[in-house]
Amino acid sequence: MKKPFFYLIAALVVLLIGCSKEEGTATNNQDKENAVEEKANTPETHQSAEFVYPLTGMEADKQVENRTIGIMVNNHAKARPQTGLSKADIVFEILAEGPITRFLALFQSELPDVVGPVRSAREYYFELANGYNALYVYHGAANFVNDMIQERGIEHLNGSLHDNDGHLFERESFRKAPHNSYVQVGAIYDVAESKGYSVKANDKALPFLNENEIKEIAGDSASHIKIVYSDQPEEIVEYDYDEELGKYKRYSDQDQTVELNSNEPILVDNIFVVKTDHEVIDDAGRRAVDLTSGGEGYLVQKGKIQKLNWKNQNGRIIPVKDGKPVGFVPGKTWINVVPLNTPIHVSK
Repeated sequence: MKKPFFYLIAALVVLLIGCSKEEGTATNNQDKENAVEEKANTPETHQSAEFVYPLTGMEADKQVENRTIGIMVNNHAKARPQTGLSKADIVFEILAEGPITRFLALFQSELPDVVGPVRSAREYYFELANGYNALYVYHGAANFVNDMIQERGIEHLNGSLHDNDGHLFERESFRKAPHNSYVQVGAIYDVAESKGYSVKANDKALPFLNENEIKEIAGDSASHIKIVYSDQPEEIVEYDYDEELGKYKRYSDQDQTVELNSNEPILVDNIFVVKTDHEVIDDAGRRAVDLTSGGEGYLVQKGKIQKLNWKNQNGRIIPVKDGKPVGFVPGKTWINVVPLNTPIHVSK
């Protein structure tokens, strides 16, 4: 009698183990199916790479930790062609005084040896640099601007304190002051550390489009963009779309924007036109520029232009549509900040 009972118990154990295995296999299969379905429903992003540069969305080979450097670059006719602009991740172009614009060039993914000519500070430029957590590099400023920089705790390097020191700033002989000050980029982090500034950062990436979204960019055809900052005297910016490259080439007053030494053209993936209120605040023609309130804008990418809005999101200027951020094409971005009444001409 004991043997049949033993065989019965053994059979039950085998049956229970088999059921358990089948249940576990079914659960595992279901988990796999759910994972596949979840992956299929997750949009493919350009940032699927393990590391990306926060300001360009391009793949990096390691964690990006170097702090952004924001440099004031001269755009007077006597300062062109400039040096280093092709390496900038983002360039803001804004009126400085009169009809003349000036650049705030943000560098992180690429650091050229030299950038310049470097010019003086303005409030809206240093506030922008601060919004992007950038070390702010400039050469000179009005006393009240230097006071604001100190009072607001802007981490900065002022070329007036290092003028022609052969280490951080050098005056070049082929141009006359104030169009001949060049910053030696390799010294910036060292000098910043000596002032107690951090040269490391862990910045959040801007919104970027994935490959599928790039193919579906909406908008009207825009092979040529013309921005008239001033027509008397002439201060006109133009962009021409190169279909083969999928990028825009930039021109100032009909001269192509290139690197001084190499003649390498400036190539742009995103042109973001930001319309906002400008106010002249002194006899020198200095301005106050509203970069906090948001407003109308235009985003130009891959031969298309779309009208949307701009928003200051935690200090960074981004395009929005229906209240949602619109992604940039991974690559270089130029942001043209213009007065509300500035004409924007678009050719197909």
